[in-house]
Amino acid sequence: MSYPSGTLCVMDFVIRRATAEEYDTLGEITAQAYLRDGLLDFGESDSYLDELRDVAKRAAAAEVLVAVADGAVLGGVTFVPSGGPMADIARPGEAEIRMLAVAREARGRGAGEALVRACADRARAVPGCTGVVLSTQAAMRTAHRLYERLGFVRTPDRDWNPLPELDDIMLLTYELTL
Repeated sequence: MSYPSGTLCVMDFVIRRATAEEYDTLGEITAQAYLRDGLLDFGESDSYLDELRDVAKRAAAAEVLVAVADGAVLGGVTFVPSGGPMADIARPGEAEIRMLAVAREARGRGAGEALVRACADRARAVPGCTGVVLSTQAAMRTAHRLYERLGFVRTPDRDWNPLPELDDIMLLTYELTL
């Protein structure tokens, strides 16, 4: 089988850019992953839900990748190649990974790992890119194990609070040196 350029076939799914027809599905997968995993401080009323659902906005400012099997979206991630409005912590020469999410029923198939690997591969193709960074919540322990297995290391000096008005929110950071 032949796949378009920039497409990666892994196991029983494909990693590629999201299409506009998939934005709503991926937005809901991302929102539900954060909600069901208890990652939103304000639950259903958390304003971040709007950001998680707005894949079109992300796709206009960065590259949104999806894992797809048999025509169904399993999950996705936002890859920010170098700065721009979607970057939270990237410095010059760094790419950033944002909003990695896999549908609950698709977990354990390797889609999350394949999405992170695809971001690292894309970063290696960006001229002058020396690393990939990401932010994660302390409760995302499964994700931490994934990042560490793939060579990411904790960078506690870069940990940050996205809502400084709330003292109890701190995002942990990781970096992969390319």
